[in-house]
Amino acid sequence: MKRILILVLLIAVSFSCKEEFINLQPISDMNAGVFYKTEQDMNQAVMSPYASLRNVYNQLFIYMGEVRSDNTTFSWVPGDSKNMTSIDNFGDVMLSDNTFVLNFWNNVYNTILRCNIVLDKIDAVPFKDPKLKEQYKAEAKFVRALMYFWLVRVYGDVPKVDKQLSVSEAYAVGRTSTQEIYDFIVEDLKFAEANLPVSYATVDKGRVTVGGAKGLLAKVYMTMAGFPLKKGASHYALAEAKALEVISMPTYSLVPDYKALFDVKNENTAESLFEIQYKKGGTTTGSPWNNDFAPRFSNREVVLVGDKSGFNAPTPSISAAYETGDPRKTVSMSDNYVAVPGGNTVNEKYVRKYYDVSFAGSDNDNNWIELRLADVYLLYAEALVRQGKQSETALVYLNKIRQRARNSTGGSASILADYPPFTSSEAFLLAIEKERRVELAFENHRWFDLVRTERAKTVMSQEQKEQNGFNPASWSDNMLLFPIPLSVIQSNPDKIKQNPGY
Repeated sequence: MKRILILVLLIAVSFSCKEEFINLQPISDMNAGVFYKTEQDMNQAVMSPYASLRNVYNQLFIYMGEVRSDNTTFSWVPGDSKNMTSIDNFGDVMLSDNTFVLNFWNNVYNTILRCNIVLDKIDAVPFKDPKLKEQYKAEAKFVRALMYFWLVRVYGDVPKVDKQLSVSEAYAVGRTSTQEIYDFIVEDLKFAEANLPVSYATVDKGRVTVGGAKGLLAKVYMTMAGFPLKKGASHYALAEAKALEVISMPTYSLVPDYKALFDVKNENTAESLFEIQYKKGGTTTGSPWNNDFAPRFSNREVVLVGDKSGFNAPTPSISAAYETGDPRKTVSMSDNYVAVPGGNTVNEKYVRKYYDVSFAGSDNDNNWIELRLADVYLLYAEALVRQGKQSETALVYLNKIRQRARNSTGGSASILADYPPFTSSEAFLLAIEKERRVELAFENHRWFDLVRTERAKTVMSQEQKEQNGFNPASWSDNMLLFPIPLSVIQSNPDKIKQNPGY
């Protein structure tokens, strides 16, 4: 019974990953009598949160972000599930019993549970190297911070769970304020920043580094500066400083060719601060993106093996956002494909950025790049402009992104000219917003950019009017958050209340 209880609480890793640091014997296969006794046991325990990220970074997290934005849509048709259509169409009322909303919540909290198990158990385990113990704690705290960053942006106030809870303790936990959740995220990331290494040996490549912690902290500060907390100048300054620390690290540099950045043979590059690791081959560790993003009604023209789901289909507005000749568009998306048989052109847009030759359906090698240097460059430029200072430096980093694009495969010196100095901060910020949109397209940043900059109402009202006949007068800021899952409220109605508008 004790062994079963431990296995249930741990929900331990039962699969391997291409990076050898995850390719370890699952703790669930070990005898409970030697559970959490050695450094090696704890190393295996730390693998559990990493592995659980693959359950978070699936279709659901795309629904919670990119599909909610003006970048992508479902290839939905009449009769499709309201669970899907209400996420994409602001005029279609989203219900709190939406299964996608619930499943994402559960997947994220399951990952937090795994982090808390590591942190609850590790101090009782003797380590020869005290720094290694602190590193393992830092890895768990980074993943926990990343998960709470997702939760607070998607749902707003959420329960803060920082340890394993009994059933009675769980029922005593209500929603924690957005401010307190962000403070908790910052606390975890500062610990991670202080205790993570700069890099790892090849065998451990893929584990989070100090650069990953600094980069995520910069992004958290930028978000805190904007909506909903509106911390303003103080946090733009914090974001600026932290982004500059990343930029100044010799570990990181832009990959010279944008196309190479997304080649499955070039994962965990010098541009990458943190990636979710995947490995195809029938071991349940492959990524689903190749199949999920293929045109819904295609046959074998785009993807040879498995279903084609049409999730995350590019909108006309993102297609039009690329300047003429921008090679990033060819890497990132296509406006059509050629039908086989027949040879006719089918005008159905799809994401190409995550292409791979599938081992089987939804079994591909693509890692998910959660954070990369180009993102940090643009955050740094934005933080400077929002403080009204160093416009020349901000312009340099904005133009570095365009320079890389025009020097990439398919580019030329005649495209994507450097931006000249801007005459207003408003114009400068819109240029940064546009560059973030096309540079980071389909990487799940757009919706959260629109929310934190308070541009969601303007941009999405117009997009929804064009795509779905949405009446802009019907806009409500309640749409900026998803509902708390109904079953969560029903399980603890005295402590958990619903978001406004649901």
